[in-house]
Amino acid sequence: MICPPLTITFLGTGTSSGVPMIGCECEVCHSADKNDTRLRSSILVQSATTTLVVDTGPDFRYQMLRENVKKIDAVLFTHPHRDHSAGLDDIRAYNFFLRKPIDIYADSLSEEAIRRDFYYAFADNKYPGLPELVLHTITLEPFVVGDIPVTPVMVWHLKMPVMAYRFGAFTYITDANHIDEAEKKKIKGSEILVVNALRKQKHISHYTLEEAIELVNALQIPEAYLTHISHQMGLHAEIEAELPENIHIAYDRLKLRL
Repeated sequence: MICPPLTITFLGTGTSSGVPMIGCECEVCHSADKNDTRLRSSILVQSATTTLVVDTGPDFRYQMLRENVKKIDAVLFTHPHRDHSAGLDDIRAYNFFLRKPIDIYADSLSEEAIRRDFYYAFADNKYPGLPELVLHTITLEPFVVGDIPVTPVMVWHLKMPVMAYRFGAFTYITDANHIDEAEKKKIKGSEILVVNALRKQKHISHYTLEEAIELVNALQIPEAYLTHISHQMGLHAEIEAELPENIHIAYDRLKLRL
């Protein structure tokens, strides 16, 4: 299936604590540059007829209000960590106004966490107004939501498998520090790659800035954006100035069109 033209909106580009981080006195957390303020990582993927959200972190409600998103067709989850899933309860507003359940796509690991953390949404006798969800368990097989084809790509967050997603010529990777060679082949040929780069210093389960750049170069991606940024990375403007011409630090509310 041919992918239609897409608009990608970065709803958040920060790591699990967000930026600024509570209680921090560093220059990044006190920066006047709006690009140094980062909500938890998530993207909005839109065609002319279909709207998808990848991950619903703790900032999901505010992200939807800020972007004035009136319609969602589905949510895709990358993995079960709370900074990527905690806001799912607020999907009930879409249930109310759209008058329908919302499709949720997640691998078995994320589905288990969703059923545990939002158990009340799956009760036999539900209280009125609770989230209405239709869970779809995904594997590595491609699937389609509306008119948007989706190719799952498995990456590793230390020992946790995480779902990255390719939508046409666009691939989105968050929370990773290793990708098997077979899965890298699914990414090759992307025109735009988004990949996590937590900070410059080594981390146990995230790519560093240098490692993310090496990945982009190895896959020969013509344009790339870095996300899931920590305040430890440094000031947005300074890091952006250090990067190769084809690689950029993403920022909240950035829009890409393919």
